[in-house]
Amino acid sequence: MITRNSPAGPDLRNRAPEHARLAAILVLGTMSLASVWAFELPDLAVRILIAAAVTLFVVSAAIVLRARMHSKTRDSAVELLKGFIAKDATPSFLTDEDGAIHARNVSADIRFRESKSETLTATLRAVLTNPGAILYRLQSRAKLDGAAREDIVTRRGHVRLAVHQLGETGFLWRVEEMPERGPAGRNAETLPVPMVTFGRSGTILFMNEAAKTLAGERVKSLHALFESPPVRPGHVNMLSTVNGPVPVFAYEIEASAGRQELFFLPVREEPQKPASVTDFETLPVPLLRVDRDGEILSANSMGRRMLGQAYRPGVMLGEVMEGLGRPLQDWLSDTLSGSAVQKSEFLRLTRADKEVFVQVTLSRVQDPAASELIAVLNDATELKTLEAQFVQSQKMQAIGQLAGGVAHDFNNLLTAISGHCDLLLLRHDQGDPEYGDLVQINENANRAAALVSQLLAFSRKQTLRPETLDLRDTLSDLTHLLNRLVGEKVTLTLSHDPVLSPIRADKRQLEQVLMNLVVNARDAMPDGGEIRIQTEVVALNSPLERDRATVPAGEYVVVKVSDEGVGIEADKLQKIFEPFYTTKRTGEGTGLGLSTAYGIVKQSGGFIFVDSAPGRGTQFTLFFPVNELKEDVPEKAQETTAPAAPVHSGGVVLLVEDEAPVRAFASRALRLRGYTVLEAESAEDALKTLEDPDLAVDVFVTDVVMPGMDGPSWVREAMKTRPDVRVVFVSGYAEGAFGESRPEIRNSVFLPKPFSLSQLTETVFEQMH
Repeated sequence: MITRNSPAGPDLRNRAPEHARLAAILVLGTMSLASVWAFELPDLAVRILIAAAVTLFVVSAAIVLRARMHSKTRDSAVELLKGFIAKDATPSFLTDEDGAIHARNVSADIRFRESKSETLTATLRAVLTNPGAILYRLQSRAKLDGAAREDIVTRRGHVRLAVHQLGETGFLWRVEEMPERGPAGRNAETLPVPMVTFGRSGTILFMNEAAKTLAGERVKSLHALFESPPVRPGHVNMLSTVNGPVPVFAYEIEASAGRQELFFLPVREEPQKPASVTDFETLPVPLLRVDRDGEILSANSMGRRMLGQAYRPGVMLGEVMEGLGRPLQDWLSDTLSGSAVQKSEFLRLTRADKEVFVQVTLSRVQDPAASELIAVLNDATELKTLEAQFVQSQKMQAIGQLAGGVAHDFNNLLTAISGHCDLLLLRHDQGDPEYGDLVQINENANRAAALVSQLLAFSRKQTLRPETLDLRDTLSDLTHLLNRLVGEKVTLTLSHDPVLSPIRADKRQLEQVLMNLVVNARDAMPDGGEIRIQTEVVALNSPLERDRATVPAGEYVVVKVSDEGVGIEADKLQKIFEPFYTTKRTGEGTGLGLSTAYGIVKQSGGFIFVDSAPGRGTQFTLFFPVNELKEDVPEKAQETTAPAAPVHSGGVVLLVEDEAPVRAFASRALRLRGYTVLEAESAEDALKTLEDPDLAVDVFVTDVVMPGMDGPSWVREAMKTRPDVRVVFVSGYAEGAFGESRPEIRNSVFLPKPFSLSQLTETVFEQMH
């Protein structure tokens, strides 16, 4: 039985009707041409033309007959194929090139009755996480090779997805669920030896009953199963169980499709030792016996477990710990002689798998003839992590305040430089010798302004213009520029979630983040490689705690930028978002790219994380909250005609600015446009000027941050008697520097520094009109 989703099946036939029509047109055209020429040419030519027409007619008739026979044969083959899959125990589908399902068998109806849909992508969402990408990949391979298949590991087990191309635009799909068992057909489930099957990433794909019994539960990864991964085949490894660690001997063999099988046997206990040794071994405290030269003579079970793979017989204490800050021999000698002031030190273990801090307390053995020390280890990782979080928070806050303050002062200077340059450009045309020099000054001032904006981005004090964005459209618009940035040696690959929710962010700033990440990925691959940008929607049912940050529960759009470069060492990962810190050589980078990205993402309400290892590439992961609010239609979208160029007329402007160069430029710029300008160097002077009741003022242009009374404060005071005056706030900080004062002030706009002559005058004109 075949279920049809549409009246017609997929286009699996040759185009016989088109061939027939083409042949008929050709015959009629040839006969008509022969008839016309028969009246004009000699008898011999007429006979030749008639013979040619008859020949073409016979050939065309043969083509039509063959096309009809071929179509009938193909229809029979398609019906035979449908009858073949009708009783197949494997769920099967007949689709067209767009993935629309035209027929499915009974097994498919039963298996996917809860997710029955008109497309194969929607139907398979109950089995696969991202079916769209997998179906596209297999269908592309089938177009080249005629057929393709792929084994996929899902949460419910193994699934084999196979496709065969039928005709030009038809495809037969089969979805086969594979039983979970070991390779070579042996029954690994009942094997008495504990064994697991795992993939390249360390995910455990299969775990037999003996392994589950030993571990006490079903474990999902090797990292959770063993205390100190990676597992060392042929050696004793510590297995994590619900009853505590168990030493096991591991043996590894290679299976198919990139999988590995790991067998492990519990190690028998060592023969009974003397009471003193047994007590040392079984004490529930990590202990080390150290001689006067720093050689570790022995370690009890908890001590060996804490040191991990760094421990071996005869290893020196300085090889397994670091960070003392003074010669290790001095610490040991002072402890042996009894003159040590501080017997405890906080040190870091040299473990490659994870970061562990310990508090080490040295004590001399109570034996006059012995020159040994007992080291008691106490795990201080959580304490040091909290301390590092606090120090990092204080450092980043201090750097952010410094960056914001520097940016504010530089914006004032740049406003004066670029403003007076604009004034000079008004008095010179392109033919003047000085015109080119003035243009160079203006362009370099703009470059400096861009650099300052990066400092404001890091300190999260820049002005953002958020809007509702679809990241697929944003990346599509940016792809051409990104391809130019990466060059010829590097391949840029984009992969999107078929259903991507919108986010709210500043498009221009978000593009800057993506460009910075792609440029860093390109620089990490000098010999070429692939940069992958992936987007997906992730729903967090519980808060995600990672890298000293907590991502609240909710729905997020996640962007991943991955490369195959040289990677970043673990001790440098914690510093890469700090301004002016760079792993590149001198002259190759400013160290502001990642700090800018960090500030923009955080100011947009998102999170950014990095995963990297030397030689294994780097991946940046960005979380943006899904925007669930409907975006209002902006007023400017309702405009039908472009506004005419402003015609400035007379008006009175009260300019309040504590920086004399900025005040001088702004005053001259406004007077050149016909405005009457009243200047004040402080808020107090401005209020004193407004005491004259006969003075009419149309617009206040005021700085936000000034000595004494700030801009919003004096404007609120002035508007008690002049409520209709319009206001233009200017500042080297971001718009958010107002705090909570901005919403209380009506008829006000914000103009960030540095601003040009035209930006200032146009803003005043818009406020006045």
